[in-house]
Amino acid sequence: MSRKLTVVVVEQNHDRAIAIVDALKESGEVDVFVIGAVSGLARKIATHSPDIVLIDIDNPSRDMLEELTIASGPMERPVAMFVSGAAGGLAKAAVEAGVSAYVVDGLQAERIKPVIDIAIARFQVLRQVRTELAETRRALEERKVIDRAKGLLMKAKGIQEDEAYAMLRKTAMNQNRRVADVAEALVTASELLS
Repeated sequence: MSRKLTVVVVEQNHDRAIAIVDALKESGEVDVFVIGAVSGLARKIATHSPDIVLIDIDNPSRDMLEELTIASGPMERPVAMFVSGAAGGLAKAAVEAGVSAYVVDGLQAERIKPVIDIAIARFQVLRQVRTELAETRRALEERKVIDRAKGLLMKAKGIQEDEAYAMLRKTAMNQNRRVADVAEALVTASELLS
């Protein structure tokens, strides 16, 4: 770990929590906060604004997994879950819920640093993919609105597509706005007038 990390450990067993904290302190510079009670977990985690959440559970149920992953904000930060046994199909459910690392056979001191590093790296890759997907969706929606606005201009003015786009672009430049914003305004006005 190249910089000081803030780590929240969700562990109900006091002795295991101490062992985890000790292992984290040995692995590098970290600020560690332990949460022992699961009630109000989302608020408790948000209070510390951690870089990563480590959850150590013996045998999680599907309901507990869902509650913990939602509370720990897997879309906001990496979450590493350590479980004692295979727990059936919960690994797939955990990954689908956004858990960055799902480690079977519990948390062992020598595995903490590599698991944290991998969880953070995987989380960053997934966040980049989600960001790119959101940008692509936004661009596609904007393209649809621009095409609709061009169609409205073509019909109303009896012009070709390239002329309609040139009008949208010129209006956008004159108003110091984006073409998509001008197109959205035109489509909204058209809907109001029809």
